[in-house]
Amino acid sequence: MNKLKKSICGILAAATLAGCSGPELEGGAAMLQKNISISDYAISDVSMTDAYCTNAFKKEIEYLLSLDPDRLLSNFRKNRGLDTNGVEPYNGWENSLIGGHTMGHYLTALAQAATNDAVSSSDRDKLYERLTLIIDGLVECQHSDGFLWGSNVLDLTNIDAQFDNVERGKADLFTESWVPWYTMHKIFEGLISSYELTGYEPALDIAKKLGDWVYNRVTGWSEETRRTVLSIEYGGMNDALYDLYRLTGDDKYAVAAHAFDEDSLFELIRTDGANVLNNRHANTTIPKVIGALNRYIVLDGKTVNGEKVDASEYLETAEIFWQMVIDHHTYATGGNSEWEHFGEDDVLNRERTNCNCETCNVYNMLKLTKNLFMVTGDVKYADYYENAFINHILASQNPETGMTTYFQAMSTGYFRTFSTPVDSFWCCTGTGMENFTKLGDGMYFYDDDSLYVNMYFSSELDAENLGLKLTQESNIPLTDKATLKLKLSESKEFSLMLRIPSWAKSDVTVSVNGEAVQYENAEGYAKITREWKNGDTVEITIPLGLTAENLPDGINTVCFKYGPVLLAAKLNDENMTTTYTGMSVIIPETTIISDDTLTLKDGITPTAVKQNPGEYFTDNGNLSFTFTANDQELEFVPYYSLYNTRYGIYWKLAEAE
Repeated sequence: MNKLKKSICGILAAATLAGCSGPELEGGAAMLQKNISISDYAISDVSMTDAYCTNAFKKEIEYLLSLDPDRLLSNFRKNRGLDTNGVEPYNGWENSLIGGHTMGHYLTALAQAATNDAVSSSDRDKLYERLTLIIDGLVECQHSDGFLWGSNVLDLTNIDAQFDNVERGKADLFTESWVPWYTMHKIFEGLISSYELTGYEPALDIAKKLGDWVYNRVTGWSEETRRTVLSIEYGGMNDALYDLYRLTGDDKYAVAAHAFDEDSLFELIRTDGANVLNNRHANTTIPKVIGALNRYIVLDGKTVNGEKVDASEYLETAEIFWQMVIDHHTYATGGNSEWEHFGEDDVLNRERTNCNCETCNVYNMLKLTKNLFMVTGDVKYADYYENAFINHILASQNPETGMTTYFQAMSTGYFRTFSTPVDSFWCCTGTGMENFTKLGDGMYFYDDDSLYVNMYFSSELDAENLGLKLTQESNIPLTDKATLKLKLSESKEFSLMLRIPSWAKSDVTVSVNGEAVQYENAEGYAKITREWKNGDTVEITIPLGLTAENLPDGINTVCFKYGPVLLAAKLNDENMTTTYTGMSVIIPETTIISDDTLTLKDGITPTAVKQNPGEYFTDNGNLSFTFTANDQELEFVPYYSLYNTRYGIYWKLAEAE
């Protein structure tokens, strides 16, 4: 256990992780009880030993340490009237009216990495020193009223002019405002994560003063002004402020958070009607619902300003919204949207372009999904989490450079494009920093008497609540087996809950110490309750196979998976030229496929291929499969592995004439 984890494990294990109401946090801040039934392990408790994830993590650490804190602090210092010593902000989005948003992501990523035992001790020290240096710098940059800001400034005599403009409905990205509340949300998240993960108290002090500034501003809004503000992207301001309330117990932060609860939207979602999400900006909408769920988690049954809060409808909002997105707007990768927006329900084939599946959307859907799992324990959330983690998040990083995607094209014949080290700083660059410093997130959970294994990746878990060190060795889907080795300080009775994946081709089998055991199928988990002893070994076998998935609006337009892994046809790397869209986002310029129809051999029907694709693919080993159509052979391999070539995920199957 590293020194940072040791210094705060008593606080976090007793309060944040176990969902218990700890008496007082260090520094005097109250930690309120969460309304959850299942708890997550800290990021620092899980070390990924899977080779692909190990490389991805290493590349992210290298990138984090390559960035210059003074350049990230430059505009914060300018806004406070401090000397920047001639240091200018980075180019791209950081040198604009959305500047400063990267700082929040960067702080969260530093905190996640600095508390991870998989990092070398020397790099951990560097990461922690970087984090404290930046936070100390932000202390100097914070104004007496609590305001803290890091974008290009329109007017140094009115540094919060962007917020004034938003209240007047002025939202020109170049001259008036570029979603300042969205940026403020990122700053809050970075500060709160830094405090919760490392225990560095100045981070919470800054957040509280900034929360005071927000409270003073929002309590002066008229209802008309509030509606105007909420019509412009504001990230998850409600989510962040509910977290601040949870950490401090100060009612004013809950009041400020509720000012950002868009109840008119939540009521519309709860109608569960058709096309509720049509034309809505996806990455604007998802964080709002994360905040709604956090209201339930943090506030339901609590008393704020003398009134008991019933937040059950906010949980209902989150559950219905999640199902809407999954059922009507999600591609096989777990991603959603076209050019950042939801379309009509079940219109996915028609919206396949080179600008699908913004990575920030998946980052936020995974946050929402994890929290819904912790509240409900429903295995469907674990199924989605695994799918999106493998098939979008792992695909979002170039494993050679560590750079990350903005969009991932669902149209056949395009290729993935990635950020640049110092000239992009897109929203997805920031979420990418977080994604690859928390790769073990969502794998292991626990409740009073159970340990949940939700994903099968080689990894190590330090479960202090059970006196257990768990080592998982998994080659799924190269093989159908995962092995769990238990190292216990003393024998202990608990239930081991092994997720039965939705992709399992038939019943899973489990053995303990080489002997087959019967298990209870507990709502999607293989539940084994016994007194576990030091040295026990558990092996789970999950039958694998090829499956096909059809798009709802594409007759016979399908993709293929092997177990949990989405496959894509490997095309070629010719003429991979790029262009720009939106705010300097790099995208692939052209496709090489004008018609993604695969004409099958005589006598083979699309229905037959969809029902039993294993009959029509040749297994070459090592997750390579050959499919013959159009009188040519296509090689299908894991989509996430195709970072440097053109690919085809979706194909239309057609009978031979």
